[in-house]
Amino acid sequence: MTEVVHSHLEGGVLTLTLDSPKNRNALGAALVEQLRNGLREAETNADVRAVVLTHAGGTFCAGADLSEALAGGASVQEASAIGTGAMLDLMRTILELPKPVIAKINGHVRAGGFGLVGAADIALAGPACTFALTESRLGLAPSVISLVLLPKMTARASGRYFLSGESFDRQTAVRIGLITESFATTDDLDAGADTVLAGVRRASPQGLAASKALTTTEILADFTRYARRRADESAELFASDEAREGMAAFLSKRPPSWDLAERASS
Repeated sequence: MTEVVHSHLEGGVLTLTLDSPKNRNALGAALVEQLRNGLREAETNADVRAVVLTHAGGTFCAGADLSEALAGGASVQEASAIGTGAMLDLMRTILELPKPVIAKINGHVRAGGFGLVGAADIALAGPACTFALTESRLGLAPSVISLVLLPKMTARASGRYFLSGESFDRQTAVRIGLITESFATTDDLDAGADTVLAGVRRASPQGLAASKALTTTEILADFTRYARRRADESAELFASDEAREGMAAFLSKRPPSWDLAERASS
């Protein structure tokens, strides 16, 4: 299997780097398995004090790789169910990991990439970051990733960006609670991550685990309560006529039939 998640342990920090540029670090089977294995290593290895989740290329993560499952003969509904299950598993694993997970991002975040960012304990964004929740434009909704986004983002922000699908920048991401801190240069991003990790290295494993649990207990409780409902909702949306039209329009690079903005400009 091609290595699409690189793992490097140094100074108590396990860095997991997503590196699948051909599909913009989408959550295909290999990437999901290798990322899951890396997180499990972090949990069982006493030498690991923290995890840094980062990426190669211009996109942090583009979400589920439906094309992979479709190429294997799955229906759209089956492919979406596979992606939904993988996303739920990864988010829960990050939330339950008794060690801090720091997302270090310097690229585009879309779809399921938001789930990884929202599940992380600390999220740091560099100058190349952009963010957009475009599901509503495809006849879908950010159903599953809402489990970790709604507890982090302000109510007004989720009310806007869940609905409009518009892109926003790293400063806005900080202001609305999605990102912990943003940086104007990559050097500043590296220095900011080093500062966070220096603090983590001074903490005891027990102290880190107990402190993280204080911040994730309520999120996990709602996650458990609503995960199946959100997964079912996602499946229903993917099976709808509007979603089929939205995805067909996206793949053929044309506006969907309901795009009033496109009609107004023509």
